[in-house]
Amino acid sequence: MTPTDIRVKLSKAVEPFVLAIDIGSTASRGDVYDATGRSLRGGRVKVPHQFTSRSDGTSEIDPDAVVVEVEQIITAFANRPFAGRVQAVALDTFASSLVGVGEDRRAWTPCFTYADSRCANQVVQLRRELDEMEVQQRTGCRLHTSYLTPRLRWLRDTAPDTFAAARQWMSLGEYVYLQLLGVTAAGTSTAAWTGMLDRRTGRWDPELLAACGVPVERLSEIRDPDQPIRDVDQQVGRKWPALAGAVWFPVVADGFSSNVGAGARDQSIVAAAVATSGAMRVLVKKVPNNIPSGLWCYRVDGSRALLGGAVNDVGRAINWLTSTVQISPEAADLDGLLLAQPEQRTPLVLPYFTGERSTGWAADAQAVVAGVSAATTGPMLFRGTMESVAISYARIAEQLREVAGDARQIVASGRVTQDLPAWLQVLADVLGAPVAPVTMKRVTLRGTALIAWRSSHPALLAPIP
Repeated sequence: MTPTDIRVKLSKAVEPFVLAIDIGSTASRGDVYDATGRSLRGGRVKVPHQFTSRSDGTSEIDPDAVVVEVEQIITAFANRPFAGRVQAVALDTFASSLVGVGEDRRAWTPCFTYADSRCANQVVQLRRELDEMEVQQRTGCRLHTSYLTPRLRWLRDTAPDTFAAARQWMSLGEYVYLQLLGVTAAGTSTAAWTGMLDRRTGRWDPELLAACGVPVERLSEIRDPDQPIRDVDQQVGRKWPALAGAVWFPVVADGFSSNVGAGARDQSIVAAAVATSGAMRVLVKKVPNNIPSGLWCYRVDGSRALLGGAVNDVGRAINWLTSTVQISPEAADLDGLLLAQPEQRTPLVLPYFTGERSTGWAADAQAVVAGVSAATTGPMLFRGTMESVAISYARIAEQLREVAGDARQIVASGRVTQDLPAWLQVLADVLGAPVAPVTMKRVTLRGTALIAWRSSHPALLAPIP
């Protein structure tokens, strides 16, 4: 059974409550959940934002602006009637972010996002110097622009003064906590998504630290989800009195939260995330001995790992089609277009608008459109692009089966599944298996709340559908 979008009255809610905050690619969001994973009535809080992107591969966001967004969200909920009953605060962020912090504990760099590809040359250098397959088996990650070893080396090469001035390097979520709580830590999953964590030991990888020139003391302490941050600044309680007794949990990566929130909490269910970017992931017990070359494997706590692969461009590809090709979702019958019989004249597309991650890991890949003639229409290009995105998911699914076997169920969540439901049929056709939509909105928020409470109060939680 996939989760459904149920909002519960305060009088019917099961305590304890947790405030969950999600820093995503397009907005920061917050909501309060009860112990059964249901959100409380009263409405989510959303603060939109966007990455700054340029043709040279730049993909950044202002970290201090995000701090303000999260502060606004916490303040909004701290003033609501149930605020005094919130016993925990949990935060997730988009993965593989990087902020350089100076002696003054303020950001000296923008936040570089997972989509920033300016370190492509450093990826090439590192692949010459290191055994990439050995790095992948040790850390669970290939050498790629999405990860921090090449990004840190790029900063060392291109901005040596800034690189030398940074006293700490941390994810966006860690920086938010540093500013709001006066203390920070890297959740295990957040550390894993840097590509610099030894997936077997749970410690920072010495070879990669040496390769990018960052001593281990300039990175944050790593904490499993069941190790909350307790030594927060006393000003937090004075600023938000209703949260004075709340426990703050270390930042987790949104992919981990998304799986848990969608109900894919063990090896029997594969989760397909379909939003600005996309992924297919399965949560496995223990750490797999060997990882297929096209996948990643992120340690999320002391006994589990998230195995999967990522697609850079899903919603981003749709945005390109609507803005550049000028296809209007309101005017075009996109669902009908995707459900129509196959058409031989449909263009062939390699949908790598911001590079490829799984399964080829071509960091500097670009999109290619073939088979275009004077008769090719915008809708035909739309269909070809979305078919190619589905094929990217199928390549990941094929390698997932090598380690996790055949899943009992495939569930899909994310904005694109709601805006373009017919695409799930395209995905099911390509995968050769049914795909069940998760109708609940904001499964990542829900997952962040459930991770926090299952880590600290497992006996208090009612069965979760």
